[in-house]
Amino acid sequence: MLARYVLLRLSNSSSLEAYLRRARMAAPLVRRFVAGETIETAVQAVQALNQRRMTATLDYLGENVTNPADANEAAGRCLQIIDAIARERLDANLSLKLTQLGLDIDTGITIDHMQRILDAADREGQFVRIDMETSGHVDRTLEVFRSLWLTRRNVGLVFQSYLHRTDADLQNAIRDGVRVRLVKGAYDEPPTIAYRRKADVDRAFARQAELLIEKGVYPAIATHDPRLLDNLKQYIRDHNVPSDRFEFQMLFGIRRDLQDRLVAEGYRMRVYTPFGNRWYGYMMRRLAERPANLWFVLKNLVRP
Repeated sequence: MLARYVLLRLSNSSSLEAYLRRARMAAPLVRRFVAGETIETAVQAVQALNQRRMTATLDYLGENVTNPADANEAAGRCLQIIDAIARERLDANLSLKLTQLGLDIDTGITIDHMQRILDAADREGQFVRIDMETSGHVDRTLEVFRSLWLTRRNVGLVFQSYLHRTDADLQNAIRDGVRVRLVKGAYDEPPTIAYRRKADVDRAFARQAELLIEKGVYPAIATHDPRLLDNLKQYIRDHNVPSDRFEFQMLFGIRRDLQDRLVAEGYRMRVYTPFGNRWYGYMMRRLAERPANLWFVLKNLVRP
């Protein structure tokens, strides 16, 4: 657990980010966790996933923008993703972060961008998922979502099991018929609001995943943990839950073996596929979730 918290703290280090961007190891790291830096490379990655009988959710990396111009640029990228999914006939949807669309600047700007994005997605018959960020953004994210939910239904949310509030938030989402992706959580949160022990997070995730599978609207259960997956599959069998009632999700470049195994077993699998040049914070959070991936980093550090 110590490695996790060190890596999460380092995810905010501008000096380490600058070093990694200069180092030779940057390119293989990007290839490991990110589907390139352009929409074209992301499309190719999704096409490969579709050939493996998997769907995808595309995410243009970036968050916590501080000026409207950057938020407008990110919104434009989201519209390009929607167009690329339709043009290339990809089996994919869009995921995004509200701080990338100006949530830290002005809620109204964010809602305006989201309305444009959801309108474009609706015209193409597509779904958009709003990622959940740090605990300080949860209430504002839900505020924006509720505003959009009044008139739109092609939008869903993400909830993080390690937050103490998530049980209550999930009950509200289930009541309202919201499509939910459940994740463990990847930010450094204090023990007053989040579980810190892995065993506690795992218990919360298992409890919440079972609730969503039983009562949710096409939930997405996102984990790479084989033990949690085995237990959930047993729950699904015991309760005769059809495989088209939910989907599993995993991250691009992580546990491809498990991804392929679940597809072979008849489950639906969607791969979260990020792209873009703002990969540093995302990459560090992935390393924190699975510190064993540090071996990959160290091998690249010592290569000539």
